Amino acid sequence: MARNRYQVPTKKNQSFTLNITSMTDMFTILLVFLLQSFSAGEVTLEPVGGVRLPSSNTEKNPINGVKLSISPTELKYEETVVARIQNNQVEASAIDSSDSNFIKPLFDQLEAFNKKDPTLAKTGKVLLQADESLPYSTIRKIMYTASMAGFPNVKLVTTVSN
Repeated sequence: MARNRYQVPTKKNQSFTLNITSMTDMFTILLVFLLQSFSAGEVTLEPVGGVRLPSSNTEKNPINGVKLSISPTELKYEETVVARIQNNQVEASAIDSSDSNFIKPLFDQLEAFNKKDPTLAKTGKVLLQADESLPYSTIRKIMYTASMAGFPNVKLVTTVSN
């Protein structure tokens, strides 16, 4: 004896509507996530002559900030030479006599920048291009002075390695 298969009773003349609320919510969440992870601002840094940057890999997007560079011969704020470097050390005339880690001319430049552009200064970010041959003690003096001037967030600039 053959059995009949069960069929769901349907009404004739019934219209079908697509409920896309859930799909809209999903796409909205996806859009918000993608917008938050996308960096709209572009940071342009020109490598300073005489500075060999170390190589590194990162997934984070670059940020904008005050640009400092230190080569084997000079320390620069933006394009201005702040102090000379001799034997991988900041020249003695730029170091404060009461604090051996404090670079007075760099502090003065950063203080002037604080007064000139308080919006960028509030972020407290510094982009530091440092030659890979310089010792950490020299770089630490720059980071110490920047933090004393109100720029505690130092980002080291590197070249991208593959």
